[in-house]
Amino acid sequence: MSAQPPPFGDRRRRAVGLLGGSFNPAHAGHLHSSRAARRGLGLDQVWWLVSPQNPLKPAAGMAPIAERLTRARKLARDPEIRVTDLEARLGSTRTAAVVAALKRRYPRMTFVWLMGADNLAQIPRWWRWIRLFRAVRVAVTDRSPYSYAALFGQAATRLRRRRVAPRRLLDHDPPAWSFLAVRRHPASATALRRPGGSAP
Repeated sequence: MSAQPPPFGDRRRRAVGLLGGSFNPAHAGHLHSSRAARRGLGLDQVWWLVSPQNPLKPAAGMAPIAERLTRARKLARDPEIRVTDLEARLGSTRTAAVVAALKRRYPRMTFVWLMGADNLAQIPRWWRWIRLFRAVRVAVTDRSPYSYAALFGQAATRLRRRRVAPRRLLDHDPPAWSFLAVRRHPASATALRRPGGSAP
């Protein structure tokens, strides 16, 4: 079972990737992209932020958060992946607000927001998305077939001068972002929710 994140106020220096989402359900693709991000960016840990409810997704069909946390913790057996309910504990599902709160509570940690290319394409719909880029480094993982459109979309175009190589991301202050090419994994939460869906 996945270990918990350190208590608020922990002052150790670490580079931590934050992977937010519904995890409805967690699957091998989440594990694959998390490990790839750790290697590609030089992170110490990746924390999964299991959201009580994504504001951009319908509540219908969303499993209870306790069920989603349990499945995610059973899946994430990597000691450097921590499965958390931090959004619920912090009382917000707004990514920019959650990141700001985490920076206050872990003042010596360096956070990197991890997301797939599909989320880069839609991030202008997120609450105060520019504030997110100004607060933390962002790493975008390849997710076909969205990657090409995302890399020429509104967010990538606006921040094109802030794009850096993945291995240099931690060397740059925000706003800074990278595109991390990773081998595609076939798992998807949507497919797993279909009747007869199973984890690869």
